[in-house]
Parts: sequence; structure tokens; C-alpha cells
Amino acid sequence: MKNMRTLQKRIAYQLQQGSLDAEVTGITCDSRKVQPQNVFVCIRGNRMDGHVYAEEAVERGAAVLVAERELEGIPEKVTVLVVKDSREALAQLSCAWEDDPAQHLVTIGVTGTKGKTTTAYMIYEILRKAGIRAGLIGTIETRIGEKSIPSENTTPEPVVLQKLFSEMMREGCTHVVMEVSSQAEKQHRCDGITFDYGVFTNIGNDHIGAGEHASFAEYLSCKKKLLRTCRTGIVNRDDKRFPEIIRQSTCRLVTFGCREKADFMAADAALDQAPGVLGVSYRVQGAADFPVRVDLPGLFSVSNSLAAIAVCAQMGIPEKAMQEHFPQSASVGGVRQFRCIRK
Repeated sequence: MKNMRTLQKRIAYQLQQGSLDAEVTGITCDSRKVQPQNVFVCIRGNRMDGHVYAEEAVERGAAVLVAERELEGIPEKVTVLVVKDSREALAQLSCAWEDDPAQHLVTIGVTGTKGKTTTAYMIYEILRKAGIRAGLIGTIETRIGEKSIPSENTTPEPVVLQKLFSEMMREGCTHVVMEVSSQAEKQHRCDGITFDYGVFTNIGNDHIGAGEHASFAEYLSCKKKLLRTCRTGIVNRDDKRFPEIIRQSTCRLVTFGCREKADFMAADAALDQAPGVLGVSYRVQGAADFPVRVDLPGLFSVSNSLAAIAVCAQMGIPEKAMQEHFPQSASVGGVRQFRCIRK
């Protein structure tokens, strides 16, 4: 249980009624999951408006309501805070409730139209093989230690996300690799998190339309947010929209690429065949120098593996260790992993 006065410091609000001294037992934006003395945050979605369920939340025992407009018919004993954006408030309150667990983890966020899942698994497996206890959050699953939890969203809602970070800490994780979707950025699910590393794989014309993004400009703006909320950004130099991607970024930038001059480059990329396996091989050059084999054909495999190598190098994993600890070719969650070939 926490006092609302300690949580409200993270948000801008107007007090419609009630007291900030309310003792609360948790936070939710789902009226069906409200428990006695909970904070219920009213979220406006594409199909439903949480403000409609404010009275139901009170009937279930909510002690505090957070809304984007003043609410009528709420008992005086219930505290009501009015905020500009309830999604932003939900993210900040969730961070405060869990005491900002992400601050105690090395956080790696991966975004992009294509390659998020593959790249996230690559980074995760490299860290594990290097002896680092890491968690994973993504489209397919969340991994904490040996436990796998099927995913409902690529990037969970803030309440769930912060609880996962806390569980990872309790299980001894020091790093977390997570996919950051454009919808998550649009809906402020990652607000309150400063990523140590942000990986931007590429940008395309997907996810535009009803229920997603109104335009490509909005989509790109949401994707680019990661480069304003991370300390080091790892960006695909080959992307034709590279200048737009890095515009307004506030982080230190590291680049990777196959065609354009970058910090991490692939030289002599070629289709590579072995018994039962068709892939690509190349040599990393620039800020690193060693041969790599990826057991998936295509230039995208070179790009995804370069991104993983670049971020692991930024974390201080030596080239020799990366060569020794790259994951063996295996199917993980439906994603074919890659391995580094020492010659």
C-alpha cells in the first residue's frame, strides 16, 4: 500500500475532489480488474472510453480516479485527479508504483518496421551466452530466467511492463532487451523510461490506417521517439530515410550498414550454404573486425545481425567474447538465430 501523495509527484493534475492522503493498493486501467483501494485511470481508446466505467470502478472499490475531464456523480470520499493525458499519467504512476525498476537495469529498446523480433532475440542470446542474466520482452513472449510468458502486446501496457521489470530484478536480471512498438510510443507505454540503448532497424510504410497511425508522418514520429529517450542510439545507415530518422534525436548515435559508410559495416556479404542450411556470411568491419555467419538468407539478416553486434559492442562485450558466445543456429519462438563463424 502506498500514499497517493507520494505517487502524484510524477504527474501534472488538478484536484477535482477528495484528498491526496488516500492510501492505495495498486493501479489499473481496466475497470474489471479494480480491487479495493485501487487507482483507476480512465483511458480513452479507439473503441471504448474508460471514463464511462468510472462509476463501476468506484463500485468495485477504487479510492482514486485519474481522468481527462471532470467526473460527475462520484462520491465525495473518492479522490479525482484531472490530467491532460491519462495515458501519460498511467505510465508515470506505474513507474512510481514499482519504484522505477528500469533505472536498475541496463535497458535495450528495439524498434523498426521490420526486424524487431529477430534483432531482440539476437541481442538477448548474445548476452546470455556472454554470462549476463537478461530478460526479454517482445512480440512472441516475455522471458524471465527460465520462465516464458506468452505476449498479448509487443510492448505491454505500463502497469504490466513495470511489474515485469520488477520481477526481472527479483530474479537477478541485470539487463533487459525489449521490442518497442510504434503503438507503444503513441500510447506512452514507455514514458518514464530512459533506455540505455535504442536500436532502430528500419522504417517502412506499414501500420498506417484505422486503429494504427493516421499517416506515415505520425508513424515515423512515434518510431523516432526512441532516439529521444535513449542514451545511445544504434541506427541503420542504409535506410533511405536515415536523415529523417536521426533528425531531432538527442542521443549519441552509432550506425550500422551494408551499403553506406557506417561505424559497423558488413564486407564481402555472400550467400552461404552448408549441409541443411542456407544463410549469409560476411565480415564485420569498422568498429569491429571478425567474420559472421547468419543462418537465414537475405540482406535483412546481415542488417539485423549488424545491429545486434553494434549494440553488444557498445555494452563492452569484447569481439572475442561475441565470437565465442553468439547463439548457435536454432529456432527460438519461430525465429532462426545466427552464429558467428571463427576462421
